[in-house]
Amino acid sequence: MAIFNPQGMAASGTNHPIPLYKQIYQMVRQIPPGQVATYGQIANLLGLYGRARQIGYALYRVDPDSDIPWHRVINAQGKISPSPSRHGSDELQRHLLEAEGVLFDRHDRIDLSAYRWQSPVSIAEEEWEGTIT
Repeated sequence: MAIFNPQGMAASGTNHPIPLYKQIYQMVRQIPPGQVATYGQIANLLGLYGRARQIGYALYRVDPDSDIPWHRVINAQGKISPSPSRHGSDELQRHLLEAEGVLFDRHDRIDLSAYRWQSPVSIAEEEWEGTIT
């Protein structure tokens, strides 16, 4: 069993993401073009309440050319979370979102009421209601 760590590496040191990261990537793949989700929204959908940073750690590991639409996940203020360690992917993220028709205001924010992904019922809620077997 893999041990949790921010980089998402299995304890053995392999490059295979831990199962949690696979779940995160699966959820992020559901966000359609032209819509965004917040780190906290993805965390909550997976039953990871209060663990928005874990979503960020997982998405940081994604290659920008991956089929995972990492660029559609932003912070709760409707902004791209800047980081010098992203080596320019902040600008790439904005470019990709704008190419999908997502607009930024003069404060570099996305209107979440207009562009937030209306996600399905969370996995945690379905389990609680007993609909997942």
